[in-house]
Amino acid sequence: MAYIIGVVSQKGGVGKSTVCRLIASEFARMDGGTWDVKIADLDVSQATSFHWMQRRHRHGVTPEIRVEGYQRPERAIEDADNFHVMVLDGAPHATSQTLKIGLAADVVVIPTGTALDDLEPAVALARELAANKVEKGRIVFALSRTGDSDAEVAEARGYLDKTGFRVADGCLPERTAYRRASDLGQAVSETAYPSLNERARAMFGSIIATLEAADTKKTKKRKAA
Repeated sequence: MAYIIGVVSQKGGVGKSTVCRLIASEFARMDGGTWDVKIADLDVSQATSFHWMQRRHRHGVTPEIRVEGYQRPERAIEDADNFHVMVLDGAPHATSQTLKIGLAADVVVIPTGTALDDLEPAVALARELAANKVEKGRIVFALSRTGDSDAEVAEARGYLDKTGFRVADGCLPERTAYRRASDLGQAVSETAYPSLNERARAMFGSIIATLEAADTKKTKKRKAA
């Protein structure tokens, strides 16, 4: 059975698809490229991740990552059994589908910027998911599209820490190299700059840690039952 990772947001412009591609590309590279990974692009009107996959193919970037557009998350969730990892790239706003993604996912990632205009909706979404039976330990914030100020990032991280939800290590700052990588069909961990790749992989590592913790808890519940 696949790991399902949902990446959702309350608003657009917070780097949701960027985080999806990071997760997918790093999983696809694990264990010598033996993981079969797919991104379900649930925003079929914009198809941002699907177009990124086309650029990836055109530029010959490996490992290969499949992306398919889905009208409904239920269909993507059913299809997840055919892969090791299914990354659900949610719509750029909270909908009834967002809760379906949250309930099905092993981990729910909520990208957010550092401004209160981004932080407040992100926290509201996390609380709404938790109030609707998405386990709090399966929800993790990811700081994305941040500025150059380390103090601002630290302040945003402190704001999120106080909510009691997990916050992924690292951050994805606004960088030309990240945008260029996307144009070439690369993930933010595949740039020409090791320091930027390390930031991205630190975030991925924290998301994996959240997944492992949630998986351990699920296993214990099964044994108890």
